[in-house]
Amino acid sequence: IFTVIVFVCFIGIVWWAFSGRNKQKFDEAANLPFADEEKEKSKED
Repeated sequence: IFTVIVFVCFIGIVWWAFSGRNKQKFDEAANLPFADEEKEKSKED
């Protein structure tokens, strides 16, 4: 029974991660490492 519960949780997480509602939030999070680089470049100019 534990395996079934873990599998259902896994499927739920995968569904949540790939749902279209979260795409914008994930795109913004994916660009966070580059936000610091842009700030540093503007300070150098």
